[in-house]
Amino acid sequence: MTQRTALTTLSLMLSVAIGVAVSASGDRGAPTPVGGRERPLIGLSLGTLAEERWRRDRDLFVARAEELGADVLTLAGSGDGMRQNRDVEALISRGVGALVIVAFDPAAMSKAVASARARGIPVVCYDRMITDCDVDLYVSFNNFEVGRLQAEYLVQNTPPGARIVRISGPKTDHTAQMFRRGQDSVLGPLVESGAVVLLRDDYASGWRPDEAKKIVAAAITEHGDAIDGVLATNDGCAGGAVQALLEEGIAGRVVVTGQDADLAACQRIARGHQTMSVYKPLERLATAAADAAVAFARGRTVVARDQVDNGFERVPAILEEAVVVDRLNLRSTVVDSGFHPAEALE
Repeated sequence: MTQRTALTTLSLMLSVAIGVAVSASGDRGAPTPVGGRERPLIGLSLGTLAEERWRRDRDLFVARAEELGADVLTLAGSGDGMRQNRDVEALISRGVGALVIVAFDPAAMSKAVASARARGIPVVCYDRMITDCDVDLYVSFNNFEVGRLQAEYLVQNTPPGARIVRISGPKTDHTAQMFRRGQDSVLGPLVESGAVVLLRDDYASGWRPDEAKKIVAAAITEHGDAIDGVLATNDGCAGGAVQALLEEGIAGRVVVTGQDADLAACQRIARGHQTMSVYKPLERLATAAADAAVAFARGRTVVARDQVDNGFERVPAILEEAVVVDRLNLRSTVVDSGFHPAEALE
């Protein structure tokens, strides 16, 4: 047993007393290995690989699962919820022992989850909760806290009466709504009192940067350059917002938030065009998800400390913490951790 595996095992043992024990078997029974397979086969379904962070998540997850003695079969869609449903069905037909799904359109994935349940295959929601269905485990960052950190940073770095534009992810995305709730825990009272003026509050379908750019451009058309901040919920949307601000000649004067600490976003932060992002140590998330998936595939119990409501039930959850990143700590966070090389940010 390696030192890392030993520490992971010890952590799980210590968590038993205060966590929720999640069994892969439940009333379904553990999936039957196909073809006498000795190494568990894990199915990983990603809704898209267009964004840098999902490629990182994939690579980290696969490396950890292989370290644990499992094989991973990965399928990635192209931002199409229906295609991802077909991908999941394909993984089920290959006899995977557990499924890990990064849902592009979480509201559209319940059919695929039902198919997995019918075959006794445990389902782990990775970073994005699949709503209104019975899933085994949710592994993510504390998304309410991420939203709160974004809004708190924006308020602290804009003047009283700040005029802001908010760009959220899709209305059908459970995770996007968790970010909004976290943001609203800070913004709600301030907007009500007039300490913050919400010029525009809109949604970018599919988290698309071009949608974010249109939202900010529309705000500029309506209000001119009298904008103090853009509460962009992820780095892709922040990139679209910055593009609109650059074209108006006011980039760097407007506080712009984001999350994921993508390389392009960190480069924008270094240049002063984007103000902050939220750094998520992806190795912790990918490791927790891989550990859980392999344990499920082997018929073992997983311990989860938290629960998150997905509209159908309170799902056992493993929630990791995230860190605010701006120009002041860019090097001590994403560079010193090896997330991005220093030369890429110069």
